[in-house]
Amino acid sequence: MHFSSPKMVCETKIVADEHDAIPGTKKESIMWSSAASAGAALSAAEAAKDARRDAVFIREFERGDREEVRRIFYEGIMERIPNTAFRGLKQQPRTQFLYAVLTVMCFFMSKSVALTCCAPLILMGARYFYSRRVIQGYLDCALHTDMADIEAYYMRPTGSCFWVAVLDGRVVGIVAAQGREDDNTVELRRMSVDSRYRGKGIAKTLGRRVLEFAVRNNYAAVVLGTTAVKLAAHKLYESLGFRRTGESEDYRLPGMSRSPLERLFFQIRYSRYRLQLREE
Repeated sequence: MHFSSPKMVCETKIVADEHDAIPGTKKESIMWSSAASAGAALSAAEAAKDARRDAVFIREFERGDREEVRRIFYEGIMERIPNTAFRGLKQQPRTQFLYAVLTVMCFFMSKSVALTCCAPLILMGARYFYSRRVIQGYLDCALHTDMADIEAYYMRPTGSCFWVAVLDGRVVGIVAAQGREDDNTVELRRMSVDSRYRGKGIAKTLGRRVLEFAVRNNYAAVVLGTTAVKLAAHKLYESLGFRRTGESEDYRLPGMSRSPLERLFFQIRYSRYRLQLREE
């Protein structure tokens, strides 16, 4: 397998999908006066300015991006605490049944309607507590390993890279590609977009950059693993061409103790995706 230089030029100008059509100036007369020409020129200049403002640039990580990159990653992971604690319960029918049994048992043991009504709130509070503890442990591990030294983990090794999305001079998204020589695949990692700039097609653009990188470096496939609860994340991967290859509910995040209480109040579903680029 032949790799291109990890410092290859990776800067691309992308215009977000929502802003493909920029209205022009309607011509109402065949006769053109100097004032009309000046107005048309001004409108064109304003349209060009709007296009530049809505343009997203994808470029390689630079040392000065470190704090913004870590902030975007941190905020993206912290969003998963309530999603895992509350939305994630919808994906756990056995846990729902168990919580219902515990609530009924609470009534028969206490004979208190008030306490029984409080039981679901107590259970949800426990879910939030354990979700926060586990996810913060995972976050702490990531911030002290690859996200602490992006250059060492992604920029220097041949076959890996880290990119940022820049909009109006601000870093608004991140993604990494980590090559795996043992099976000739590249793993898509650490994708996250600033919550204030979502809905502009930035995540999809970042994903495409990883696919382009994989093709240029002759990888056979792109793989990824995710614990995302939101359906939108899974639809994004599928829109890029990925196919789900497996799921596991026994996945262990760094920092998990797997104690009985943690098992009772924290569950996570790990999905694996793969995009085959060429046959080996």
